[in-house]
Amino acid sequence: MQIIEKTTMFQLNQKSAVAIGKFDGVHLGHQALLRKIIVQKERGLLATAFTFDASASAFFGGEGKELTTKKEKRRIFEQMGVDVLIEFPLNAVTAATEPEEFVRRFLVSQMKAAYICAGPDLSFGKKGAGDHALLAHFSEEYDYCVELIDKVMAEGSEVSSTRVREAVREGKMESAARMLGGPYSVSGCVEHGRKLGRRIGMPTANLIPEEDKLLPPNGVYYSRVIAKGMCYKGISNVGCKPTVSDSVAMGVETYLYDFEGDLYGTDIIVQFLAFRRPEKKFDSVEGLKAQLVQDIAAGEKVELIR
Repeated sequence: MQIIEKTTMFQLNQKSAVAIGKFDGVHLGHQALLRKIIVQKERGLLATAFTFDASASAFFGGEGKELTTKKEKRRIFEQMGVDVLIEFPLNAVTAATEPEEFVRRFLVSQMKAAYICAGPDLSFGKKGAGDHALLAHFSEEYDYCVELIDKVMAEGSEVSSTRVREAVREGKMESAARMLGGPYSVSGCVEHGRKLGRRIGMPTANLIPEEDKLLPPNGVYYSRVIAKGMCYKGISNVGCKPTVSDSVAMGVETYLYDFEGDLYGTDIIVQFLAFRRPEKKFDSVEGLKAQLVQDIAAGEKVELIR
């Protein structure tokens, strides 16, 4: 997958099928958009995802935490079959681009768009005045096809990044998974911790999530871990480990079932399946260990959702 970032001076060398969106979470609605452009590859068009860096919500002073980090989005786009990812720099200058100029310059001239799809809440250009209707208005003049993709429904309501974010904030991981098409996850490189888990016979893999990554509430979660091409059942703690540390730094610490070896320096994905209990400060390490024994035993009985 070709990645174009940190520049507005790009040029595609063949006609493209473009999906426009923030793609925060890459939920079922976003996936519907992406499938539309991937089908267009059969016509010889480049499947091109156009998104923003930084996100529009963060730039305009809204939600600062992201459901998916830049690295996570890139991985998902590539897995789905996107040919070109454009991470369009969003700043005071680009945000002030007149909508028609945005269409003419970026979509038509530089991206050679022959097909464009977007959701009904699309907005682009100065004051967000560009929308699906404006794209349709100029489609004949600039010789491209435009398609509006309806909202996807889940649990009786429209799927949106806002709804997914609310579910994650409330620890409703099953609900989030139904809107995402799979479990909500955090990814990163396993780092060295205090090695307490190893000393008490329960070794764990420790991740320090990126600062702008939205985490579920502090607590213990049934989880699944993708590591070294394999899938393992796990149980994860989200929080700052108050029993053994006074730090307020957030981390994700996961015990992997049926795993032997060393994951230090390895990139892994931790998928949150369901909430078990809130994070708690115990009076002693022995009390913590007793609770962990119960958590691990409970996790053994949990079926991994697919």
